[in-house]
Amino acid sequence: MSMRLAAQSCLAANDWICGEYLRSRSQELTDATIEHVWITVASVLIGLAVAFPLALLARARPAFAAPVLGLTTLLYTIPSLAMFSLLLPVFGLSAALVVTGLVLYSLTILVRNILAGLDAVPAEAREAARGMGYGPGRLLWEVELPLALPALMAGLRIATVSTVALTTVGALIGKGGLGNLIDDGVQTTFKAQVLTASVLCVLLAVVADLLLLGAQRLLTPWTRISGSARASGTTPEPRTGGAV
Repeated sequence: MSMRLAAQSCLAANDWICGEYLRSRSQELTDATIEHVWITVASVLIGLAVAFPLALLARARPAFAAPVLGLTTLLYTIPSLAMFSLLLPVFGLSAALVVTGLVLYSLTILVRNILAGLDAVPAEAREAARGMGYGPGRLLWEVELPLALPALMAGLRIATVSTVALTTVGALIGKGGLGNLIDDGVQTTFKAQVLTASVLCVLLAVVADLLLLGAQRLLTPWTRISGSARASGTTPEPRTGGAV
């Protein structure tokens, strides 16, 4: 009984750390976290789907490179309140408004990293593929993209962590996931709510980054091999065709 009273007293005392808050508001925290996750995932995936063709256009048509990079950079400099206000007549007070704004913010990171990855593909790799009869499409998907994956994944990680943080701004229209709890907690000086929601945001960003880092290591095993070789001071022997 005394333990229960002590737990409840942390709410009455408005402590920063309060186990009773976690117990009594667990469903509210779960719902806010789920909303935060799906807004982040939708924004990053749509951003990647938009950024990829933009990067290919900028690379194929150098005349478009400066306008594309300039526009995406300009979009990133627009304050979130102004961005949402500009999009409000089109999307209204909806989650689509937040997702669209986050997609636009992600483009500058994703487009630049996709271009950087493709530009870093060795020219001899392209020439060898063309000599083997690879057309433009097959060259892109089977040679250039795999070699560009480290830079692409690095951009994806930055964009994802940034989007986790920016999603909280959606609290301006009540669609900010954990940001809703942070905003409400600040306005009501509910310390446990502010701290808990903020910690959950940080954990989401860390977990997302670790998951993407794991995916990057699985998709680019050759980077681990070369890294191990450099660390040991040895050079991997080239593979040769044919049986011994």
